[in-house]
Amino acid sequence: MIEQQTQLQPTYEAEEAIDLLAIVKTLWNGRKTLFISIGVGAIIGLFMAITSPKEYTVSTVMVPQMASSSRSQLGGLAALAGLDMGMTQSSELSPIIYPKIVNSIPFKLELMNTPIHFKGLDKPVSLYDYYTKYSKPSIIGTIKKYTLGLPVIILSAIRKKPQELALPKNVKNQPIHLTNNQYAIKRMLDAMISLQVEKKEGYLTLVVRMPEALAAAELAQKAQELLQHAITNFKIEKSQADLNFIQGRYDVAKAEAERYQVNVAVNTDRFKNLTSTLPQVGTTRIQSRYAIANNIFLDLAKQLEQAKIQVKKDTPVFTIVEPVAIPSERSKPNRPMILVIWIFLGGLVGVGIVYGKLFMTGIKQKWNETKQA
Repeated sequence: MIEQQTQLQPTYEAEEAIDLLAIVKTLWNGRKTLFISIGVGAIIGLFMAITSPKEYTVSTVMVPQMASSSRSQLGGLAALAGLDMGMTQSSELSPIIYPKIVNSIPFKLELMNTPIHFKGLDKPVSLYDYYTKYSKPSIIGTIKKYTLGLPVIILSAIRKKPQELALPKNVKNQPIHLTNNQYAIKRMLDAMISLQVEKKEGYLTLVVRMPEALAAAELAQKAQELLQHAITNFKIEKSQADLNFIQGRYDVAKAEAERYQVNVAVNTDRFKNLTSTLPQVGTTRIQSRYAIANNIFLDLAKQLEQAKIQVKKDTPVFTIVEPVAIPSERSKPNRPMILVIWIFLGGLVGVGIVYGKLFMTGIKQKWNETKQA
């Protein structure tokens, strides 16, 4: 048995060597096709690497200090970690909602109306104006449009252009309506901006990608400010409403107390030389009303200060770990990698063509043999 295995092993090695030599011989015989395919792949890769649009990436890292009290801080940290400790107050905003804010329509509308500096323009223009009036498609974009996107162009030409919806005027609380251009810019912003929530570490990473370095940095700065503003507004919404209510009552109580104070002074001066007790009764009543109004005013003054302090406590603080910076190098395209990938694809196509020809030749031979038989 051992002798049979020893005899079979050289046979297997010889067959593997023959198969390898056959593969090498096949590829060598089809080397012309292989070289042409690799050359075409290299040309395509070089064209793609040169004409691919540039992309600059800007990222900023910030840590939101979520609450003022230790209880709320624990609840905020638990929310960042993805835990529910039963501590989160109704005014707390879960960090999981932050990406929803960034992807919301009001957020994107504010961004697309933000003036930004672009190359070739003397003054800053909004993203909406830039992409609807000044921006030109890249070579790759044009090729994709009239190759892969050709069916869409044909269908768009056949179909009727959708009409813009006309909303009634002078109506309050209308729903948000985006025009076709606004919707297209929103989809572009969806691809440009992303927010990553690191639950365990407790920080946020805002990433912006654009074809120009300065424009990417300015858009990231604006997005960061809008996100901080949105979180702050939500966090202090209740305490700010309480402050506004107390402020209104405080103003009314102050005016009423001052009015009674003036009435007390006027009545005191008017009846100070009279000996009758009737005027004194009126003065006493006015003084009593003034005392009540003044007590209410003083109590509201204390509540007003407490409400102001509460607003300050509820206002979140954002620690910027990594501020927005203008990138010095592009993040895309990786031109050497694009060239290598296309050369590799060209080689694969060449190998496929060589073996395809060999396969077709074998089929033809069998077909001819069958006909002769």
